[in-house]
Amino acid sequence: MNNITTFLTRWTPQMLGVLRIVVGFLFLLHGSATLIGIPNTGTNYSVEIFSLYGVAGILELVGGIFITVGLFTRFVAFILSGLMASAYFIAHFPKHFLPLLNGGELAALYCFLFLYFVFAGSGAFSIDRLRNK
Repeated sequence: MNNITTFLTRWTPQMLGVLRIVVGFLFLLHGSATLIGIPNTGTNYSVEIFSLYGVAGILELVGGIFITVGLFTRFVAFILSGLMASAYFIAHFPKHFLPLLNGGELAALYCFLFLYFVFAGSGAFSIDRLRNK
């Protein structure tokens, strides 16, 4: 291995942790916007808590918090990956096959990011890492 590869490889756990934190925070914002209107996206949400959108909002908010702090990362990421796959096939796929044409880019991207976390784990800066020591 050359020096740059060795240097970059040494920082993999930290960058995985940063990626997890950013993805989790962005994801929890979707849930909070859906459930309580914060941040205000200009859309007036009135979601029934036990509707499909309400349950998705709860999973986004709570799952996003768990991903952000790195708690039960693999399990939560598995659930959220399935949620995003379902969201893609229920809400986007019927409009068109291609994500660019059906507005499903974020659902597809989140699905595969969470699937990556299932296999990669939480990385650095996580409660999971503290619990495993």
